[in-house]
Amino acid sequence: MTDPDVKLPRIIVLTGAGISAESGIRTFRDSGGLWEEHSIMDVATPEGWMRNPALVLDFYNQRRAQLKEVEPNPAHLALVKLEKFFSTSIVTQNVDDLHERAGSSKVLHLHGELLKVRSERFDDLIYTTDQAIHLGDVCEQGAQLRPHIVWFGEDVPMISVAADMVKDADVIIVVGTSLNVYPAAGLLYHAPYGSRKFLIDPSDNPTSNVYRLTHIQENAGKALPVLVDELIGEYFPAALD
Repeated sequence: MTDPDVKLPRIIVLTGAGISAESGIRTFRDSGGLWEEHSIMDVATPEGWMRNPALVLDFYNQRRAQLKEVEPNPAHLALVKLEKFFSTSIVTQNVDDLHERAGSSKVLHLHGELLKVRSERFDDLIYTTDQAIHLGDVCEQGAQLRPHIVWFGEDVPMISVAADMVKDADVIIVVGTSLNVYPAAGLLYHAPYGSRKFLIDPSDNPTSNVYRLTHIQENAGKALPVLVDELIGEYFPAALD
């Protein structure tokens, strides 16, 4: 048991494409601006939707089908373990449901969710589905359904909520995304000055201008379980015996 007088830290985890890539989900940043052989401008922008909505729907139908073939990896499972000991919330740039399937209960999706669709005209009409969506599939108001995804060029409606969450954090873990990729990079600067910050990223990153940042230069699946055990051990040493 931890000392009852010791305040447990509030932890925010910012996750990006790298954590899902270890489960087998491809990312466009790894393929020269192509995502499953498609140009991002064709399948992840409002302009692409206007030009060829059938292509966009087919693309996300394929992504939705692929999601059934992958499983959470050790990094996702480590965050579930972390939540058992600390107040832990996840802010993710990913649109998959791997955090939820692993067992994390507090997940905020910045860029939408692959297993949801919404009305093309009425943004508040949102539906959960794991099925394919086609031209002619409409909401109850008669408008075409589109992927519930924040495309390039669109506002990120949950960014202010995420910033408020980071402002209250004692520990921030950034995993699967670099400090060169926004919005994660911008969110980090909302953290309290004295908060502890960890970046798990195998690539080189400029870290000198972020106070109390520890860069762990490893893949998420290897480094995150170790970091989680270290944090648990600081407050609950008996839990790891």
